[in-house]
Amino acid sequence: MAQAMRPNTGTSLFATDGKPHPLQDTLLTVTLVLGFTAFVTAMFHNLHLLSSWAGLVGIITGAYGQFVSETTRERFLLIVGLGASAVGFFLGMAHGGLFGGLLG
Repeated sequence: MAQAMRPNTGTSLFATDGKPHPLQDTLLTVTLVLGFTAFVTAMFHNLHLLSSWAGLVGIITGAYGQFVSETTRERFLLIVGLGASAVGFFLGMAHGGLFGGLLG
């Protein structure tokens, strides 16, 4: 019963450690933006280059972000960004791929 209560210094319910994480927050933001971009542009057949490249880079940054993440909030939002990036990447690959007629 000798448990110490942690002060609620974070602004989020899931950021429980109360410390700043600039690298993780940057990776989180980049992954979410790239995931959103890849997901939205995947709905248009002619934007397959943008959707496939944004999805690929979003998957890579999201995977590294998962590797270095420290809080539940970071992990949860990275999974959302990774999912959107993967859907955009796969639809972009189905519509023409990473190079889509630019190479041979």
